[in-house]
Amino acid sequence: MPDAPQDEPAPERGSPRWIPWIRRGAATVLVALAVGTGSSAAMRWDARIATPPGFGRGLLHGALMPLAWPTLLAGRDQTVYAERNAGRPYKLGYSMGVNVCGLAFFGWFFARVRRWTRREAGLRP
Repeated sequence: MPDAPQDEPAPERGSPRWIPWIRRGAATVLVALAVGTGSSAAMRWDARIATPPGFGRGLLHGALMPLAWPTLLAGRDQTVYAERNAGRPYKLGYSMGVNVCGLAFFGWFFARVRRWTRREAGLRP
């Protein structure tokens, strides 16, 4: 005689699974706008310095450039590059700043993705 079918457990009551994603998305947008506004203020402050920016300030401008994206997306105009600069040293610093910022962001992002996929596969993170 076959076994009687067992009842499946009822799904848990509570908030839907998408609620944490909404909270994370809202927090990400708020942090991005705050960082974008802060980088905009930093660039305005830096523009008041009389000497043209060299390598160090180019490095700072390059690191701030990706952070300006949310502000630009929101429709606010923002300076991301000093037109009056010291030439090659500024450009070297700027490109290095953009690359280091990208490495930090994408390195963190891909480390998280790797941890999620390893966890789903049942491996140690």
